Amino acid sequence: MDNLQQIKDVVAELHEGLLATYCDLHAHPELSFREWGSAERIAARLEQEGIAHQTIATTGVIAKIEGTAEGADLRRAVVLRADIDALPIEEATGLPYASTNRGVMHACGHDLHATILLGALAVLNRCRHLLGCTIFGLFQPGEELNPGGAKLVLGENPFEGYEVAAVVGNHAEPELKVGTVGICPGKYMAACDELHFTIRGRGGHAALRAKIVDPILPAAKLIEGLYEIPASAPEGVGTTIISIGRVVADGATNVVPDEVRLEGTMRTFDAPWREQIMSQITELCRGLEERYGVTVYNDFGEGYPAVYNNPELASRASALLAEVGEVVALGTRPTGEDFGYYSQRYPSIFYRVGVGRGEEGTAVGALHTATFAPATEAIDHGVVAMAVLALHI
Repeated sequence: MDNLQQIKDVVAELHEGLLATYCDLHAHPELSFREWGSAERIAARLEQEGIAHQTIATTGVIAKIEGTAEGADLRRAVVLRADIDALPIEEATGLPYASTNRGVMHACGHDLHATILLGALAVLNRCRHLLGCTIFGLFQPGEELNPGGAKLVLGENPFEGYEVAAVVGNHAEPELKVGTVGICPGKYMAACDELHFTIRGRGGHAALRAKIVDPILPAAKLIEGLYEIPASAPEGVGTTIISIGRVVADGATNVVPDEVRLEGTMRTFDAPWREQIMSQITELCRGLEERYGVTVYNDFGEGYPAVYNNPELASRASALLAEVGEVVALGTRPTGEDFGYYSQRYPSIFYRVGVGRGEEGTAVGALHTATFAPATEAIDHGVVAMAVLALHI
């Protein structure tokens, strides 16, 4: 790759500023759709680099760089995306740049994602003479909370009039060492939907069962029926997961409650099968009503669609990034990401960036935990990787 060293040289110049930006973002995390300060910090950095930008999805930022390479086609666009929201977790890393916003923490690496994107945009802006298209840098709010900031971004049609060749996103991965990226072609991350049920009967004295309509047994049967659904999955649809994580039956040892509430999650990789499951669940609820005389209210909190990596882009990205560092083949992952909205509409690639320090290094903690502390050495490699993809994918 002729311009790889040039990219690395620019990243080396940016290193100290990017590290400072990362520490600043990490120290000032904000929850989904409240990322006002984060957006201001990002905008300030873009202004320093002379990169045009504007607000999107209320608390997000979108930047634009037009290439000046000979024969550039500015209708062709590559979208580079990073999420910027944090999680409601009290940080316990002890880092000198730990969160100053009590009870809120960048425990999923979104501060790292934003820093990598800022670095990549700075590189591309300084190397516009190499760039043959338009680059959009999307700093997206609200990835951690339904309806997902990606849905709101697309609702504004920011890429109307452009031919989007690729939407590129990444995610910090503590189980991969620094200098490594992981890619999975095709189906990668699961669609994630919320399940909410209320089973309503008629409570009363637990010993006078003839006078009550007990919601407890049908609630138990509902859980049993839900857990049996994955076994009926047809071949080729990928892993199916249904989990109930909250059960509220607010009675007592001698009191049967009027209702039981259940909450859980459903993870799937196939859209038609996802719809079939919802139909099965509706039938299951109606059957319980007829059998036990209760009323079952089921509410599907439709979540993010599955993330699908365009196979051609995945192959091209793997070849390009193999010149930057190690590329690891990944399998499917049952966690969710609102990046799935982009992959539904445009050719997309979503890859993992190694932030681990290796077996002999300091532990970086797991994602979504109070001790997650990604290796900052990953920033430079992440910037080089994203800039290379933007230029060549």
